[in-house]
Amino acid sequence: MSVLEQGQIQIHTENIFPIIKKAVYSGHEVFLRELVSNSTDAISKRRMAAMAGDCSEGDEGLINITVDRESKTIKISDNGIGMTAEEVKKYINQVAFSSAEDFLEKYKQESDAIIGHFGLGFYSSFMVAKEVELITRSARPDSEAVRWVCDGSPSFKLESHERSEAGTDVILHLMDDELEYLEPAKLRTLITQYCDFMPIDVQLEGESVNKRNPAWRRNPREMSDQDYIDLYHYLYPFQGDPLLWVHLNTDYPYTLQGILFFPQSVGRADWEKGDIRLYCNQVFVSDSIKEIVPRYLLPLRGVIDSPDIPLNVSRSALQTDRKVRSIGNFVAKKVSDRLKTLKADHPQQYAEAWESLAPFVKIGAMEDDKFADQVSDLILFATTAESIEGKQEPIKAGDKRYTTLSSYQDRLSDPQSKRILYCTDEVAQAGALTLWKSQNAEVIFAETVIDSQFLPWLEATKDQYKFQRVDAELDESLHDEKPEISDQDGETQSETIRNLIKDALNNDKVTIQVQALKGGEDAPPAMILLPEQMRRMNDMGALMDQRLPGLPDHHVLLINRRHPLVEGLLRLSSGGVLIGAEEASPSRRLASELALHLYDMARLGVGGLEPNELAGFQTRSAKLMSELVSKGT
Repeated sequence: MSVLEQGQIQIHTENIFPIIKKAVYSGHEVFLRELVSNSTDAISKRRMAAMAGDCSEGDEGLINITVDRESKTIKISDNGIGMTAEEVKKYINQVAFSSAEDFLEKYKQESDAIIGHFGLGFYSSFMVAKEVELITRSARPDSEAVRWVCDGSPSFKLESHERSEAGTDVILHLMDDELEYLEPAKLRTLITQYCDFMPIDVQLEGESVNKRNPAWRRNPREMSDQDYIDLYHYLYPFQGDPLLWVHLNTDYPYTLQGILFFPQSVGRADWEKGDIRLYCNQVFVSDSIKEIVPRYLLPLRGVIDSPDIPLNVSRSALQTDRKVRSIGNFVAKKVSDRLKTLKADHPQQYAEAWESLAPFVKIGAMEDDKFADQVSDLILFATTAESIEGKQEPIKAGDKRYTTLSSYQDRLSDPQSKRILYCTDEVAQAGALTLWKSQNAEVIFAETVIDSQFLPWLEATKDQYKFQRVDAELDESLHDEKPEISDQDGETQSETIRNLIKDALNNDKVTIQVQALKGGEDAPPAMILLPEQMRRMNDMGALMDQRLPGLPDHHVLLINRRHPLVEGLLRLSSGGVLIGAEEASPSRRLASELALHLYDMARLGVGGLEPNELAGFQTRSAKLMSELVSKGT
């Protein structure tokens, strides 16, 4: 071999190699992605040059990776366009030609990682290799093969070689602390991770490894449901079937393809990092794309593939990039369009999927005004209203029925009313819920954590909505009031009950109201009422203090004087007599204990009993039951 040239690589950043080896890439394994990507580009260039008649076409594109344990080397070979000696000097020696200097200078000044870490390509080899050989021959006519070698210093040697076929071999002489890459299993894993969907056949020791032909590059009309499901299972094993999917495809004002999946559940989803994978020309780049996709869509799964997302910039710069923001808006719009189509064409399927879709839609609406407008007619709530034949809503799905808020208001007897009744806990608020339902009032269910923020947001942004929880207050339609007759002391039954409860509680912070409620025995004997705004302020305070919301000291205890338990309490109290100057009769003491029990039950219903009070409640309940049993025997 004749030495064609020896010299110094033309770089302006003297410490480029230490930076490459230690700083540029968060994981050294991406060297394989970079080299395979370079080989893919070389094969594509040969194909285009052959079509133009500039070189021979050659065999079908192939990248082969081989390992030599004895010499501690990895060889990445391709049959691409190759390089002449002059091209090696231009593209390999003159690192600054590919703007690597600017890239490195910027990286050294940035504390945040550079997404994708693209930009240095061939020179990523020096992260794992103490010496790199490049053997290449151009596919253009009358070209001669050359060998370039460098030990990681700015010094190199370029000489002639005997390679007979067009293409390139990159031979890495691994450093002693990087010998894990001699394991075929390790290389297979890296090929699957980074190069699985590359368009060129990648072989490891002569065996094809990658899948090629990704589904997101195919025409959606040619895709079956099973094709989408199979891709989901491949990308996310053991995750069940996806709920639905969105196929992305645009070539203006940027090129982007992809498929996004809604998972069946987002209970454990990552709302900060995300589960969507970013590809660039079918090469895996990153599984964290929070700078590209709006935060509320991060728990979606799938792939976004675009060559137009700038990868050699810092993440902070990426967040402010106009094109990236445009891509985020495009993805959000495609998601909302998919949901609109599903609700319009298959409303029952949409309603069945709503519990899983709701977090994306609700959080997205609160965080993105444009998205909020796009999904305004897609927000559903479970409702107590019955489905009506011939009516689009409520939509029956399983054992639940769902409605939009606009349809809810259309069904109100008073067209001018803005009040929307809601329930956040069907068990704890069962008494109040039963009361409203007994009067044919429609109630929606807002039982998720998100709803505690979402309902106030709706009120603040939509003038036509005013939300009231079922246990906030009771209006006249729930009262069954008839004139009361005063006793010989001029006191009504309501006043007697109020005084009895007040004496038993001995708590001036509790306002006691006594009313006759409709609903018969289904109506609760006692309820805690919290005005809507007071309760919201209490909940907000608990949130700021990072504690569970409890029962405010000042609250209303509503006693239903028509309930049999309260009527019995009244008879028990009126039958008691004083013994001596102070001591009450057993009946009066029992009435007082029952009054306390009524209050405890009402508090228990709204989570107002502290954990340390539950034991006392159980003890008092057992004692009270024993006394009542003794009375009846």
